[in-house]
Amino acid sequence: MDSYRHDGLTFDVSESGPEEGRLVIALHGFPEDRLAWKDVAGRLADTGVRTLAPDQRGYSPGARPEGRDAYRVAKLAADVIALADAAGADRFDVVGHDWGAVVAWHLAVRHAERVRTLTALSVPHTAAFLAAILHSTQALHSTYMAFFQLPRVPERMLAVRRGALFRSALVRSGLDPSSAERYARRAADPTSLTGPLNWYRAAVLDRREDLGPSTVPTLFVWGAGDRFVTRAAAERCGAHVTGPYRFVALEGATHWLPTGSAGDVAPLVLEHLRAYPG
Repeated sequence: MDSYRHDGLTFDVSESGPEEGRLVIALHGFPEDRLAWKDVAGRLADTGVRTLAPDQRGYSPGARPEGRDAYRVAKLAADVIALADAAGADRFDVVGHDWGAVVAWHLAVRHAERVRTLTALSVPHTAAFLAAILHSTQALHSTYMAFFQLPRVPERMLAVRRGALFRSALVRSGLDPSSAERYARRAADPTSLTGPLNWYRAAVLDRREDLGPSTVPTLFVWGAGDRFVTRAAAERCGAHVTGPYRFVALEGATHWLPTGSAGDVAPLVLEHLRAYPG
């Protein structure tokens, strides 16, 4: 599978592993794309696991609707359910990083009948993150989110010098230069960033939603060197999971776990899948 359609949109997809393998859907964050999962998916494929990694809404050229309402989390999750349907999977395992983790949490709670296991990377349950903003230094690490609420200005700022400043900021946060360069090239065209930034703008519309706890088997992996998500937020996550739960803090790892720590992440995901085969 290299693409699928939903809601009048066309999504590009990368597929790894045998078609008959257990299905994992891998969801990228900001400002990533489906290629962020290449190393993790390759390791999963070596064990017979099938991975589908889409360029999500706002990222795929054929899936860039206008307006922030089109990027509410329920619609982002519906795109994933449509991907599972297109793949012929009644149930699937979901792995999400950053904003992809937000969508994955939503899937695990609102579509628990479809989700076999959840693996969230870097970003904890929404309620844990919001509590940390109120009761820790998390707000200081999240000021960029307020900036992203502005119309048009963030797109222009990230495009300065054809994305060179954006690239430098990503590298300073721990992202590898090759990935940073790819994302900076996208940022050089301000119009290509409006969709991804609308994820942040739509979050204001979802802020009062009480997501509830995850009941599915959940693995949460956080890098101890994460500059965007604090330990206080990470350690609150378990309070919002009523199903089996495991928290792993990777010392020396940054926020960019799919690319920077694939060698640690893939074995953890495989162990999680094997623990819950049903």
